[in-house]
Amino acid sequence: MKLGKPLAALMAGALAFGLAGCGSGGTTSTPTTTAAGTQTATASAPVTLTMSGWSLKTTPEFQTLVDAYKKVAPNVTITLKEYDPNTYEQLMLTDMTGGQAPDIITIKQAKYTWQWATGNALMDVSDVVAGLSKDVTGAASYAVNGKNYGVPYRQDSWLLFYNKDLFDAAGVAVPDGKWTWDTYASTAKDLTTKLAAAGKTALGTYEHSWQSTLQGFANAQKGDNTNPAGPYMTGNYTYMQPYYDRALDLQNSGAQVAYGDISTNKLTYQAQFGKQSTAMMLMGSWYIATLVSQQTSGDADKFTWGMAPAPQVDSSTVSTPVTFGDPTGMGINAKIDPSKLQAAKDFLAFVASEDAAKALAGIGITPSTSSDAVTAAVFATAGMPSDALSKTAYQVHKTMPENPSGADVMNISTVLGAAHTAIMSGSADATSELATASQKVKDKDW
Repeated sequence: MKLGKPLAALMAGALAFGLAGCGSGGTTSTPTTTAAGTQTATASAPVTLTMSGWSLKTTPEFQTLVDAYKKVAPNVTITLKEYDPNTYEQLMLTDMTGGQAPDIITIKQAKYTWQWATGNALMDVSDVVAGLSKDVTGAASYAVNGKNYGVPYRQDSWLLFYNKDLFDAAGVAVPDGKWTWDTYASTAKDLTTKLAAAGKTALGTYEHSWQSTLQGFANAQKGDNTNPAGPYMTGNYTYMQPYYDRALDLQNSGAQVAYGDISTNKLTYQAQFGKQSTAMMLMGSWYIATLVSQQTSGDADKFTWGMAPAPQVDSSTVSTPVTFGDPTGMGINAKIDPSKLQAAKDFLAFVASEDAAKALAGIGITPSTSSDAVTAAVFATAGMPSDALSKTAYQVHKTMPENPSGADVMNISTVLGAAHTAIMSGSADATSELATASQKVKDKDW
């Protein structure tokens, strides 16, 4: 969704002046503290909250959180309101302006926080965030003008998935957790050559067509994208050049599917890795649950797989690898019935707790809270890898946001998305296209 200044201002105005109150009363809850340190509502009378979600039949995380919270706050009932995931933000805006938005608003994409917060649709929940455990990551993505408008319940991070059986067939050593991008690229080429010699049709690696597959790493590792004065925010995208040079070289060498073939043949990353068309794949941690499920159902082949940290620019960051990924969070409707407010804040505190994290980990979701107990819950799932590096890769990393908080982030993302398509499709060279994108951002030429 592209928002220029007029549209952004119009939306903010519509939110500021068009929002109506929602809810029909309730009972103020009295907070207590559980053994896990989570504030939960112990209302003297029932409290009912509404919460947004999407694809409820195939996205169990919402009901999982509701059920887990019911165990510690039995007097609080949370009713889910389902939205179409493909038009979630547009539908939510309609409900916000019409006074029909739920009490708890799930923030599907962190980049919308700025517009919703400055449009007076979300409540300041800085007090809830201040009480979160230090093990919770992703809260900064919901910060606007020094205040916080959301609490993360999941935090995906991009990792390197690899097929151990294909590595073994090629006679190539599996990742050791210390790879740089140069090691990754040379190994992808080596795998492609040796797999072909072994009679395998798989390529060395697969990088999906999304701009985040390439730009996400560049922005996290070189773009200083949470710094308002950094190159990402100010429009100096020369740091992306090595990432594009490498990606194009992998395509030209035959170690990676060509960008045009991905869209022409409607390739999916799930099938590319799950059906063993590639020995490696860079992908978000959400793929863990999908792969385990598909290997169980037969939609993916049975093979031994593992996870390694994302490749790094150089060896200086391999001990704590830098990667990227956005959180998914929840905020509170700014027009919530005041009698429901404490219950809503208690619920937001719960979704970032270790109890909630273990519940989410049990269904393969990567929670915002990272701890040994959460990691143990994830790897207790049947079908998960058992090697030490996979566990380390899952738990130890520095995750930068894909879409940092900022007034211009949505527009910057749109400009860079167009540049990505032009470069990877071969319609423009990386140097000139990145220079054009840089100038557009500097001029705010949306």
